[in-house]
Amino acid sequence: MVVGLGNPGPEYEASRHNVGFQVVETLAGRVGMALKRCRYRSLFVRGSLHGVQVLLVKPLTFMNDSGFTVSRWQQALRLEPSRIIVVHDDLDLPTSQLRIKVGGGHGGHRGVRSILEAIGSADFLRVKVGIGRPREGQDAVKHVIEPFEERECDAIQVVVQRAADAVGVLLQESLEAAMNRYNVRGARQARMA
Repeated sequence: MVVGLGNPGPEYEASRHNVGFQVVETLAGRVGMALKRCRYRSLFVRGSLHGVQVLLVKPLTFMNDSGFTVSRWQQALRLEPSRIIVVHDDLDLPTSQLRIKVGGGHGGHRGVRSILEAIGSADFLRVKVGIGRPREGQDAVKHVIEPFEERECDAIQVVVQRAADAVGVLLQESLEAAMNRYNVRGARQARMA
C-alpha cells in the first residue's frame, strides 16, 4: 500500500502539505490509473505498479486524522507495517530533497503521528519530500498550507517525479537500494535529477 498524505479540497491542492497527494497521483498516472473509488474516507485505486500489485491511497480525512484511513486499509488487507509506504512533506529537509527511511518518530508531522498512533507501529516505510523551513518569523502551520513560491515550482515538479521513482525502487528492489539512490545531498543529488 502506498499512501500519499495531504489535505482534501481545492484550497489546499497546491499547498506544500500536499506533495504526498501529488506523488500518489503521479504514480497512478504513470500506469493509466485514476484515484476515483472511495472507501475508508479515502480515494484509492488498485493496480500493478512495476509488476507489483499495489493499492494507491489518498486519505480524505485531513492530515491530522490520516491514521484512520491507513489503519482501516491495513486491517482490511492484513498488511504488516513494513508493507506500507507513506509519502509526506518534511519541513526539516530543504525544498526538493528526498529522504527514504523506516521507523522513527513523527518529527512533529501530525499526519505521521496520527498513523503511528492508529496502527501502533513505526515500522512503515517513509518517502519524505523536503518543503523547506518557514521564513524567519513565519508560522510553520501557515508555511505548510501555503502554495510553493513560483521560483520553487519547477524544482517541486522534479522532486515529485523523483519521489515516485523512489517508490518504484522500494517496490522493485529494496529499502537499502532506495536509500542509497535517493538519500543524497547537494551536487550529487543535482547530477542524479
